[in-house]
This record gives sequence, structure tokens and C-alpha cells, in this order.
Amino acid sequence: MTGRESLRNIEACLSSHREKFYHLGMRGKISRSTLADANESRDFRIYQDLGYAMIRTARNLCLSLFPWATFRKTKAAVKIHTLLDLLGFIPTFISLTSGKVHDVNILDIVPLEEDSVITMDREYLDFKRLYAVHRLPAFFVIRAKRNLRFRRLSSSPVAKGTSVRSDQIITLVGVKSREGYPESLRRVAYFDAKRKKRLVFLTNLFSIPARTVAGVYRQRWQVELFFKWIKQHLRIKAFYGTSANAVKIQVWVAVIVYLLVAIAKKRLDLPGSLHTILQILEVNIFEKTDIFQVVMKALQQEMMAEPDNKLKSFKY
Repeated sequence: MTGRESLRNIEACLSSHREKFYHLGMRGKISRSTLADANESRDFRIYQDLGYAMIRTARNLCLSLFPWATFRKTKAAVKIHTLLDLLGFIPTFISLTSGKVHDVNILDIVPLEEDSVITMDREYLDFKRLYAVHRLPAFFVIRAKRNLRFRRLSSSPVAKGTSVRSDQIITLVGVKSREGYPESLRRVAYFDAKRKKRLVFLTNLFSIPARTVAGVYRQRWQVELFFKWIKQHLRIKAFYGTSANAVKIQVWVAVIVYLLVAIAKKRLDLPGSLHTILQILEVNIFEKTDIFQVVMKALQQEMMAEPDNKLKSFKY
């Protein structure tokens, strides 16, 4: 939470506050070798379980949060597979894997709720797995691949001059894809004027407008934003350790910090964005002062120093 970027950095930060160790339940000097040993030997599932407990709390508060991406170290890659609940922008499922694990495999373990609607990019396109989602039953919106083989069963009229280019009911004709998904699908072609790009979606949602199908897919970008927020503001630019356990601890701690700030914002009714609150807490982390008073005092000082048009940045 203080933005330290290495174990040496953490050691120096703690050493400068040694007189406060007793109140934090610490005894003796905290060295980077001790921290490194903890990263290697302390089971990451301690932090994972705490993270999921906090997710349940945050989800019940139904916050309006922000979004995520992958983290890399030199040529190796760590993937964070996330299911984001758009009702409160809370991550409800997180799985950390090596970069070699294909995204689509996560559909085998992700806990989906009945009648939920999920949206995914085409890396998750696997018709057998999508059919399992359909039979749950749950709904999906996913981008189609360019080489999709299908037969059109019917078409719905689309208004000229709109972003929706076609709205079709199709059946798959490839042997493997037909075996994986034996029922009909809906195919919606959409032109994104802002990106000047044609997008094609597949879905098992037949009753909503075609434009809404595109709108559902657009929400997928909230995941990218969530990763970006975590990476930028919680500073996962380098890892403190290189073992799988150490990496998972660091990522889960980053998620826990994110949830702590979000829960505090909601429960204490704090003004300002999550980023603003995090910045204030960074420099007051060792102070024994009420969080609400610390944040309000900092924001009042900033309001006195900034012109009125800057106040809009405090909102989401």
C-alpha cells in the first residue's frame, strides 16, 4: 500500500518506523532476508482465502470499482484469469497460472451462476465448453473467429444506417464444432465506428436486440481496465520473488489492498476516487488517525488549492 517496489525498499521503509513496530505486533528488526523467506515458505493460499473472503464482503456492498491485464517478468509470463461481476465491478473468481496455460482451459473451472450472462474474447472460443455453459443454463457473448464455418438458417431485418450489419440464426457445419455445439446460435455482425472495425459476435441470447449483444461484449473492457488499475496504482511492475508461491502472494496482496480501499470507501462513505484515497493512505499508513479524518483533511486541503473545475476528478 505504501508503493514499495522491492524487498530492500520495504526494509528501509519499516526501519524508519521502528518505534511503531510494537503497536503493529512486530518484534525486532525486519530484514529483507526474513521477507524473502516468508515469500518462499508461507503458503499463498492464506492470502487467496483472505482475498475471496474480502471479495464476498465487497460484492455484498455492490461497489462501483475499476478493472485489469496480465503481468510479465522478462520473458516469462504470469496470467491472471478473472471473472468480474459487472453489478458491482468486483472480481468474483481469480486464477493465477503460467503464461503457457491457454485461456480457454479456465472455462473448465470458473464458477458460473445459472442464468448469468458472460462475455469473453475469442481466445475462449471452444464450442464444446460453450455448450456446457449453455446447458448450465447460462448465456454468453463471444467474438467469432474469421474462419468460422456455418450455415445460415434465418435472418432478422436490420435498420439501414445503424451499426448492426446483420442478425442471423446459424448452425455450425464443421464436424468438430458441430459435435461440440449441436444447437443453433445467433450471429451478429456489428461495425464499431469509433475503432473503424467490423466485429462478429456469437451468442445463445436470442431475445435481446442485436445492438444490446454488442453492448454486452463492450463490457468486457471493464476487465482490461481493472487489470490496468491494479498494475498502475498498486505498482506490480517487478516481483519481489521469482517462485510461483512468491508471485501468487504478491498478486493476491495487491488484490487485497484494492479491496481494502474499496470497502473502506463504501463503508466510510469517503469522497474521491480509489486512486486518490490510495495516495492519501500511502503517506499516512503508520499514523494512528481515523481514516475518515485523514482522507477528508487531505481532500479539503486539495480543494482549497485547486480550481473548481478540478473537483470533477474526484468522481468515478
